[in-house]
Parts: sequence; structure tokens; C-alpha cells
Amino acid sequence: MSNWHLRGRPFYAAPRISRITFSLLLSAGVLGVILMGGNLALHAIELKAQGQVQVEPRANPSSVEIVTRRAEGAGGALVICGGGTMPETVRDRFFELAGGRAARIVVIPTASPTTKNVPASTDRALGVWKERGAASVTILHTRSPQEANDPAFVKPLREATGVWIGGGDQSLLSKAYVGTEVERQLKALLDRGGVIGGSSAGAAVMTRVMIATGRTKAILGQGFDFLPGAVVDQHFLRRNRMERLLGVLSSHPELVGLGIDEQTALVVDVREHHLSVIGNSYVVACMPDKDSRQFPRLRFLKPGDQTDLANLKTPRVAAVAAQGL
Repeated sequence: MSNWHLRGRPFYAAPRISRITFSLLLSAGVLGVILMGGNLALHAIELKAQGQVQVEPRANPSSVEIVTRRAEGAGGALVICGGGTMPETVRDRFFELAGGRAARIVVIPTASPTTKNVPASTDRALGVWKERGAASVTILHTRSPQEANDPAFVKPLREATGVWIGGGDQSLLSKAYVGTEVERQLKALLDRGGVIGGSSAGAAVMTRVMIATGRTKAILGQGFDFLPGAVVDQHFLRRNRMERLLGVLSSHPELVGLGIDEQTALVVDVREHHLSVIGNSYVVACMPDKDSRQFPRLRFLKPGDQTDLANLKTPRVAAVAAQGL
């Protein structure tokens, strides 16, 4: 994984030409090479020479952070997918965390704006888990906060081991469920060791500060408070949403921004705040500098990388490897 600093003024307050230049460099240069498995160090040097980033020293192999992880099966988990075509590795991990063939899975399709009722695509969403042999798969859907408080309506959540939240418009999820018994039962599911997964809108709604919409400037809403201390943005590299996320962090410097690309998921241990990346692309962790508040640190997490939320919040002093930058 690599740690980057934006030098000088914050990206979201930089002159227009700087924002455009940085966006093009990220999308066409550095990130394009990263996604194709190229040499990140060469491009980091290139950007550093242009005054665009400051690259932190690479950690010496002997000083790699040691992560204490929870015992398998203890505590709850989140599987936060950035959208796009979902790799089988992401589905398999969610299914495993839900209990495999003993899983009782609830699918929430409420983010879909295509119909007032359950969308037609729900059959396919159910089929994904039925084909894997889950013990039960059910739908939970309403547009009414009143119904979301009905004990009979939320009963499937009390019995669930896993919940999958589909994509669409995250504001529809917020309007229907935030502050209701549905939200309380989802948190209870995590408390008893279950898993909640979501893609696109289902990813954005995972945090209390929620990016509801907006191209380069986010319009914020309120989501579920499953991962305190963070805010999630999805389709991150594919739709070049760096500026949007950094803008949110300029007004919420206490948060860590987690930009999750398509075909990629961040798996979170909700008790230990341990993070791991699976899938085909990258998660970009954006950490405001709380002292100067002038520029964020960026850390690119590739599939297989692991860290803790606390490590992202605290600048790490790493030794310079002999071959490092």
C-alpha cells in the first residue's frame, strides 16, 4: 500500500487548472497504471516532481504494521462494494460471513427507484444466494418509515444472519429506514455477529455522514451509523470522484474517506475496525491532516491489503527502505 500527501492548498480549494490536472493525472496516469498492475513508485516520483503530491517513505519490511484481528466468527462484519459488476470473490466472502449453507439472508432492494414495489431485478438478487444454497432468502422492502417500525415487518431481520442492500438511490434507503426499527435491527444483527453487505447505494448508506448525490460537490444526507469515523464514496476511480470526497472531508476533517472502486469491496470487522480489500481494483483511503488542515494523505489499498481504521487516522512514521523513495 502507498501513502500520498497532496502538497500545498487542499485539492478542493486549489485553482481550477490544478484540479483538472490532478484529476487527469489520477485517471489517465497513476490510477490507470495502478489498475493495470504497473509500477506505482515511478508515477509517484513523476507527480512529486510536478509538485502535485508528497510521497511518504515506504515502510521497511521489518517495520510492517502488525494487525491484531478478531477470532474467526466473533463480532459482525460489513462487505462494502463500490458497484459495477460484482466479482464472485465478493459474493463468496459475504456468503461465508453469513454462515454459508446455514445462512438466513435478507435482501433489501429499496434503493431501486424503478417501481414503488419490489423491483423486477429482485428475482436475480435472490437467485444469487439461493444458488449458493442459503437456508433462506427473503425480501424486505417498504417506502414507509411507519411500516419500517412495524414489529411484524422487521421480523426477518431478527432471524437473519446476513443482509444485502442493493444499489440505486441511497436517499431512498435513508428516507425509509434511518431512525426506524429496521436500522436498530440491522445494528442488532451486527452485534450478534452477522454481516451486512451492500453495493453502490448500499455502500454509501453504511456511514452516518452519507454522500447522497452530486458530481464534484457532494450533497450530504444521513445514512446508517455502521462504521463511525468514516464516510464512503463508491464507483470511486471509475467515475473520478476524488474531488467530491475531498470536499466532504474539508467540512468533516474528523472522518476518514473511503473511496471504493467498482468490482471491489472493503470488508470491515465492525468491532475491531479491521479493514481488508477484495475484488479487482482499489480502495483509496483519504485522511485529512488535522493539524494543518491543508492537505490530505492518500493511501491506495489493493486487493489483499489489510489495515485498521485507527492506523489510517494516525500518520505513520515509516523507515525508508534502502530501495524506497
